[in-house]
Amino acid sequence: MSAAFDDWMKTVQAASETDMAALLPAADVLPAKLHAAMRYALLGGGKRVRPLLVYAAGALFGAAGDTLRRAAAAVEMIHAYSLVHDDMPCMDDDALRRGKPTVHIAYDEATALLVGDALQSQAFLVLAEADVDNGALPPARLAAMLRLLAHAAGSAGMCGGQAIDLDSVGLSLTLPQLEQMHQLKTGALLRAAVLLGATAGKQLDAAETAALHAYARAIGLAFQVVDDVLDATADSATLGKTAGKDAADNKPTYVSILGLEASRALAEQLRLEAHAALASFGEKALRLRELADLIVQRKA
Repeated sequence: MSAAFDDWMKTVQAASETDMAALLPAADVLPAKLHAAMRYALLGGGKRVRPLLVYAAGALFGAAGDTLRRAAAAVEMIHAYSLVHDDMPCMDDDALRRGKPTVHIAYDEATALLVGDALQSQAFLVLAEADVDNGALPPARLAAMLRLLAHAAGSAGMCGGQAIDLDSVGLSLTLPQLEQMHQLKTGALLRAAVLLGATAGKQLDAAETAALHAYARAIGLAFQVVDDVLDATADSATLGKTAGKDAADNKPTYVSILGLEASRALAEQLRLEAHAALASFGEKALRLRELADLIVQRKA
């Protein structure tokens, strides 16, 4: 990673943290316990890949600052809510997330359930309040962004992928079946982040939409492939979550189907596909290309 990219990434991550803190209810506002738990779940950790994608795609099309900050916060709130629910005993039953106790451990199961519900609602509230008065974001485009986020989060996206994941424990999936599951569970929200950032800047034409879909498809699969590799090779301290849990839970993964080295080779192939998908945008898509590199080359 270049020094310029590293500086840009740290700037976006810090700005996103500040924005999300401001866009959440304060911890001392009733119901205080719920609001404190929401802040615990969302703030103070995470790679912020989705906000980074929102900002990188927004820069490609000259999106306005307030719209970007709200889109970035909204998509990260959806992501955080999914992690809170995924970690609960009725799902993946995990005790560690981002290097600290999961929400149902730090608080309780009922609070964790409500935290996920409230973060999901807050995401749509935050995005719906984007400024449309100055003409930078026409109401029709804001409505399209809300539809994008809703579709990515629902049964045809992230929730549907999680349902398939839960139903697949102990089964032998084919590679296409595994890809379909992760295009929904992981890929849908990453694709939404890219398209939200881009749509904040302009109404995309067919060619632009196709290129960004191809890019998002590649990074969505690559993200999960690398996650599976890291789950099999890294320790819990490095990951900030319980390592080896996929194998312990008998979940189908890219490593269990392809093996470790073939999975690494697939991640690299997907990185190159992501780069190729952006060719028509030229140097303006530099940050998106660098994010594809980050997703594949990360160590945690």
